[in-house]
Amino acid sequence: MLTSELDILGLYGLLVCLTLVAQASGALTQLDMGYLLSSRDEHRTVTGMVGRLDRALGNSVTAMALFAPAILILQAKAGFSPTTLLAAQVFLAARVIYVPAYVFGLVGFRTLVWLAGFAATIALYLLSF
Repeated sequence: MLTSELDILGLYGLLVCLTLVAQASGALTQLDMGYLLSSRDEHRTVTGMVGRLDRALGNSVTAMALFAPAILILQAKAGFSPTTLLAAQVFLAARVIYVPAYVFGLVGFRTLVWLAGFAATIALYLLSF
């Protein structure tokens, strides 16, 4: 099992990177290479599963922007505990489930998983006081 909140942060970073690679690969199927290499002044959207993957990536980056400071605050305060480890594990598990749930359109389930990850993030902030 994961034994460090910092390890979990690193693994989540890798998950976001993998999501980015999947999103970029999917975008290649709907957008031409010239557009992808351009400055993208003209906005084009992707649809279907690729569009959901694009939105899941955006949500994952937002989640990272909220999760990482909580972990770093706890690290700076030497505030790690079994409870913070559990919250970080719940966050990571929720995010691992969230991306495919979003991509495959599992609407209600996706929301529940998102809520679990978000609640774990809030708990980390509360535990940092």
